[in-house]
Amino acid sequence: MSDSKNTLNQRKQNALPRGNAVMCDWYASKAENATLWDTEGREVIDFAGGIAVLNTGHRHPKVVAAVKEQLDKFTHTAFQIVPYESYISLAERINQRVPVEGPAKTAFFSTGAEAVENAVKIARSYTGRHGVITFGGAFHGRTMMTMAMTGKVAPYKQDFGPMVPSVFHGRFPDEKEITVEQALNSLDDIFHYDIAPHNVAAIVLEPVQGEGGFRVAPNAFMTALRELADKHGILLIADEVQTGFARTGTLFAMENFDVKPDIITMAKSLAGGFPLSAVAGRAEVMDAPNPGGLGGTYAGNPLSIAAAHAVLDAIDEEQLCQRSQQLGGELVSCLQELQARCPAINEVRGLGSMVAVEFHQAEVARKVQAAAMEAGLLLLTCGQKGNVIRFLYPLTIPTDQFRQGLAILTQALQENAA
Repeated sequence: MSDSKNTLNQRKQNALPRGNAVMCDWYASKAENATLWDTEGREVIDFAGGIAVLNTGHRHPKVVAAVKEQLDKFTHTAFQIVPYESYISLAERINQRVPVEGPAKTAFFSTGAEAVENAVKIARSYTGRHGVITFGGAFHGRTMMTMAMTGKVAPYKQDFGPMVPSVFHGRFPDEKEITVEQALNSLDDIFHYDIAPHNVAAIVLEPVQGEGGFRVAPNAFMTALRELADKHGILLIADEVQTGFARTGTLFAMENFDVKPDIITMAKSLAGGFPLSAVAGRAEVMDAPNPGGLGGTYAGNPLSIAAAHAVLDAIDEEQLCQRSQQLGGELVSCLQELQARCPAINEVRGLGSMVAVEFHQAEVARKVQAAAMEAGLLLLTCGQKGNVIRFLYPLTIPTDQFRQGLAILTQALQENAA
């Protein structure tokens, strides 16, 4: 018999540093598709998806089967020492689908932060420049480079000393407080006050900001960034770590815009719960670093590669892009109906199934989240002020269970946001 929840919480407090913040006070014992069970047998509907990692659900049968098959072959060789075909064929599959101009190439890593860091390395190598421009509200990772690129101080940047230099933050438009024109003017200010455009290697942005509150980049802004990048010889990098693999209703979120980036980073749902990330981009750009300049001991782990092949199969065979649009449309309709009765709701927004509801006050978001959790629905908050609830349910969730989750959400909103 496992330890009680209280005992486990005490053990966690004794064994782990304070910096390892944990949201839930209960512990997972098993999971299947969109359902979690804790160590005390309680069942929870998962609308968090391991922070956007489980677009294909917990333990998708195709993913489990692929990893088991690979487990019987080999678990590690280090691709840069002894290569394997599955890595190459996965790169080929991504190269065919990634929305960049012309032939593409792909390299694999382990984490989203690694992907972003390597994208910056590639951009610097290709352009011979050092500057990087990102945006307020952005989240790009927790390493020293990606922490500097992240546009939120607490809890990610405070108390960690000087940030990596040559990173500058523009304003991200939300069409309410910051217009596209104001956001573009902030980039002009950077060019006048901080760094000359001919010293900038890349502009990096999330097509839909993740931790920043699921704010969708306006198409006009994306088009203007592409024009600005082309004018000054700057590379445009789309950070699709959270938006990729059917979450927004297309395989990549950039397919929703009228322009194409030079490089795309991806991770999270790429491998259905196994650690894998990738950088894909225009072939001539990706070829800039010298041999040995890219890599990593665990980069492109064969178990994760096998899982990613299964994820791509599942997305296509189960039409998860269409499913994302369908579920997201139903969720948005539900939230918009509730908005008319719940004055605490400020805005409903999103793309596909990357949907969020923003409240006027963070306290309301916390109360709704807590009430939903008490009723068996796991939700995540986000946003610069912590006043946004985001929805990251598996796209494979059964319709009845999805609507059960919406019923719990509706009750929580009516009780705490009316």
